[in-house]
Amino acid sequence: MKLLVTGGAGYVGSVVTRLLLDAGHEVVVLDDLRTGHAEALAPEATFVRADVAEAATVLTPDAGFDGVLHFAALIAAGESMVEPERYWAVNTVGSLALLDAARIARVPRFVFSSTAAVYGNPTELPIEETAAPLPTNTYGATKLAVDLALTSMATAHGLAAVSLRYFNVAGAYLRPGVALGERHDPETHLIPIALQVAAGRRDKLQLFGDDYPTSDGTCVRDYIHVEDLARAHLLALAAAQPGNHRVYNLGNGNGFSNRQVVEAVRGVTGHPLPVEMAPRRSGDPAALVASAARARADLGWIPARPGLPEIVADAWTFYQEQILGGGAAS
Repeated sequence: MKLLVTGGAGYVGSVVTRLLLDAGHEVVVLDDLRTGHAEALAPEATFVRADVAEAATVLTPDAGFDGVLHFAALIAAGESMVEPERYWAVNTVGSLALLDAARIARVPRFVFSSTAAVYGNPTELPIEETAAPLPTNTYGATKLAVDLALTSMATAHGLAAVSLRYFNVAGAYLRPGVALGERHDPETHLIPIALQVAAGRRDKLQLFGDDYPTSDGTCVRDYIHVEDLARAHLLALAAAQPGNHRVYNLGNGNGFSNRQVVEAVRGVTGHPLPVEMAPRRSGDPAALVASAARARADLGWIPARPGLPEIVADAWTFYQEQILGGGAAS
């Protein structure tokens, strides 16, 4: 198939691009490189540097695209509460422009990078796709808006649409000559920040809130290896059905607290990892743990690398080789 990958120079998008190419697909990557990295682009893919709102210049009716995989977005939940206008403009308005371009170009399949943040503070764990979406931050709200738009597009225009609601993605894609991992600026995710402390790039690690209703008072999250997550996109692309919008949670079904993540990083890196407690951040749910039973049943998706130490170890290898060592991949 000929596929457009938006945000293909980013963390998840770059890994999915590699898997698509390995599977024999033709891939065009659209990325404005505001948050992505040129070094992460697969050389076998065609690269177009453009904003997602300009997708119509690529998704023309005669271009022959068979599908779109949409990753381009702003992703920091805390920042979204301070700068909501940017998140609505990029995540929602940009996505609607992309969807309209796909409609005009008669692209039949659309796989969307959604998020567990749409659920907010769930009343039951693990979270199933039938749980009421009640996002507690602007980031989650912008993604939910696109999920709803996809349902409308599938119903009205026969689009075969799939939303994949990520839980906490971590780890790295490591192959001979290829290393793809997290490199956000500024970094907002717990594991890479903890690795910065372990590497001596930060003095200490801040944990936000120790008074949540969890086993140790810190937030609980469901961590999934980026390679497992990426495989799900290929399965979703193949399973997409015309006129249907399917929603799948992607997680391991196991929750780890922030304190448990700290201990895993200490074990992998051998660093004592000083920790400072800080107040809660606005919009952070206490616990997010997935039920991925629907993805297992419908897509045959089973995480192959569910262990937190392995996820941290791959992230640490990437950080040491590519960040500290100055490697070219990202």
